[in-house]
Amino acid sequence: MSAGKYARLLEPLNLGFTQVKNRVLMGSMHTGLESGLLLPSGLKEMAAFFEARARGGVGLMVTGGIAPNREGRVSPFASKLTYKWEARRHRVVTDAVHKYDAKICMQILHSGRYAYHPLAVAPTKLRSPISWFTPRELSDKQVERTIDDYVRCAELARLGGYDGVEVMGSEGYLINQFLVERTNRRKDRWGGAYENRMRFPLEIVRRMRQRLGEDFIIIFRLSMLDLVDKGSTWDEIVTLAKELERAGVTILNTGIGWHEARIPTIAPMVPRAAFTWVTQKLKSEVSIPLVTVNRINTPDVAERVLADGHADMVSMARPLLADPDFVNKAARGEADEINTCIACNQACLDHTFQAKRASCLVNPLAGNELKLAHVHTPAATPKRVAVVGAGPAGLACAVTAARRGHTVTLFDAAEQIGGQLNMAKEVPGKEEFNETLRYFRRMLQKHNVDVHLNRHMTVDELQNGDYDEVVVATGVLPRNIKLEGASQDNEKVLSYIDVLKFKRPVGDTVAVVGAGELM
Repeated sequence: MSAGKYARLLEPLNLGFTQVKNRVLMGSMHTGLESGLLLPSGLKEMAAFFEARARGGVGLMVTGGIAPNREGRVSPFASKLTYKWEARRHRVVTDAVHKYDAKICMQILHSGRYAYHPLAVAPTKLRSPISWFTPRELSDKQVERTIDDYVRCAELARLGGYDGVEVMGSEGYLINQFLVERTNRRKDRWGGAYENRMRFPLEIVRRMRQRLGEDFIIIFRLSMLDLVDKGSTWDEIVTLAKELERAGVTILNTGIGWHEARIPTIAPMVPRAAFTWVTQKLKSEVSIPLVTVNRINTPDVAERVLADGHADMVSMARPLLADPDFVNKAARGEADEINTCIACNQACLDHTFQAKRASCLVNPLAGNELKLAHVHTPAATPKRVAVVGAGPAGLACAVTAARRGHTVTLFDAAEQIGGQLNMAKEVPGKEEFNETLRYFRRMLQKHNVDVHLNRHMTVDELQNGDYDEVVVATGVLPRNIKLEGASQDNEKVLSYIDVLKFKRPVGDTVAVVGAGELM
């Protein structure tokens, strides 16, 4: 066991009325699974998703954003919680999590002017640069009703079995819109001076705590860096944090950047744990636990952040998409077996913005735990399997087949595994692809895959190899573009393979045709 190495990460957190078994919080993500409420299967897929992370050792997790009313939904059919029958359907999720001594909070998110539907509302009638609809300005009476909706939503969350709620107050959503002059031009008691602009979140928390009592977790996601013009000042952030503590917040979670901000916060070029300093800056101002976020993707990074006093908990969302067993592997001393998040955003955020279910480039099982449950079961009839090609597809196939009990032989004509991952990791800012290669090397070793490199297989060799199954995963070749003068015979025309693998010089002025992930 490696509890000593990750002593802070695995240490319980005492909240007074309850305890979280370690310092890992699985942060909220828009997975699309929350929208299954109206389907015949209900929230079974959402339950399987969170159960996998609870089984993997996560102490506290937060759901994707769920609206407190119709106007607050992110999109027309996004999830909301306004009725008791909806709350009861969440029991399948919370029951699944509680089997593993884990806790789960439901995030209450009102999208405000970020809503992708015509019912959008906001403090002021100002359209967001990333939205299609101009919001309707809330009246004083409607602001009060919205506060009541937040409180009612928290009550329903408790009915659904949740241990608490996270009030989403960052990333540019409704609460954040009330807090800053950028989006709040009101002249009434909800706008103007900061004491008025912060009234909205404080009233939500005060009434929530009064209604729900002291034995219910209230997390507040506080925007500590807005990264937009006319955002909150540091003095305002500190003032709000102190008032939120007085109002009854249990935990303060860190929010970094509005969705419309132009500064990268979670992309692969952002250094690991790049924003934990801002959480540390607030620690001396409040006495309640603080959670820090963004680009914390290994247990060593998480342990260092905690040991250095930057926070009381670490939030990891995408890293637990990539590997639901992250915490247990760290506790068992198997950190080298963690499938590390590479911050590519290709199947999580990109899918979300395309209205698709979120998953993970390095772990396609994420979000598909029920559909692909058979992947974890031993094969009924073990076979001898040859896999030709040790790129990403071939590696995943070989490891999965071997894990299920098949005898696997992996061939590749190259001198190393990885295929085009070896070129991808050469792109500045994409060095995290090295982690995927490290993971697959360990998995090939662990599951006894017989690897043959520098080996170009022929059809005859495969047919005579006494294999029950042959999988061909030899990848792709770059396309030749059909432009005058763009022949490969032209020394000024290079493919990405020429540049990334063979290091051909490109000169000072370059035109790039295509915008794929290797570019």
